[in-house]
Amino acid sequence: MKRLAVYCGSASPADPRYLELAHTVGVELAKRGIGVVYGGGRLGLMGAVAKGALEQGGEVIGVIPEALAGAAGRGGEVANHDCTQLHIVADMHERKAAFTRLSDGFLTIPGGVGTMDELWEAVSWAQLGYHAKPVGLLNAFGFYDHLIAFNSQMIATGFVRPAHQGIIMAESELDLLLARMAAHEPHTPIFAMKSSEL
Repeated sequence: MKRLAVYCGSASPADPRYLELAHTVGVELAKRGIGVVYGGGRLGLMGAVAKGALEQGGEVIGVIPEALAGAAGRGGEVANHDCTQLHIVADMHERKAAFTRLSDGFLTIPGGVGTMDELWEAVSWAQLGYHAKPVGLLNAFGFYDHLIAFNSQMIATGFVRPAHQGIIMAESELDLLLARMAAHEPHTPIFAMKSSEL
């Protein structure tokens, strides 16, 4: 894995553990020689991931929609011009397509609605066969316990096919998660299935 798309929040929760986690993820990816592809912002967890990676000399590629690129946030512009590369794209659809094109996998850490949109698209596209890349979920502090339970409910109810039940790789420790992602073996996507398997 040369680059991972890191999905996370642009907010800064009151609990300092979340920003510390994001910074650590950036640091650890850079130490492993793994580039970061992310939302291109300098605020919240997104900014902390980028800062951690850049401090270690890592590659950081930001992808930000033009509507956000010039927006003002706390203390100035939202876009992070310290990135190794900063791509300004037309909209969110182009942004997510760029995440997929530029990365070798997807790593989701805590975040909100936008983070969920990115995670579920990565999962959905993996099911269909638009990509064959690992989808990792860092369940730090039990943040994603309910999401993991909901995914299990979808599986138990029959809405997730057996071939796709392992797409989301969830771990509470980054080392374990990265090891699983590195060992990822693609599943059979829906596009390659026979009608009898659907």
